[in-house]
Amino acid sequence: MSQTVLSPTIHDDLKSTAEEPSDSHLARLSQPSRRHERGQATAEYALVMLAAAALAGLLIAWAATTGGIGQLFDAVMSSLVGRVT
Repeated sequence: MSQTVLSPTIHDDLKSTAEEPSDSHLARLSQPSRRHERGQATAEYALVMLAAAALAGLLIAWAATTGGIGQLFDAVMSSLVGRVT
């Protein structure tokens, strides 16, 4: 008789229960490997951070040329002073 080679976790489960593999084990065996996707989340995170930094840079450039920072600061300070007094 030929013996099928299984991964250690499935093999251990089969030895302990002495039953056929469950549906979850068969589903796990039939799924394709995701090793080629390793690091993909990190790359996506880096791209999102790059886009956020570019947007922040554009916002700062716009605010510096239009005087928006001073106006925003004045509005915040007047609001705070209005609440305190």
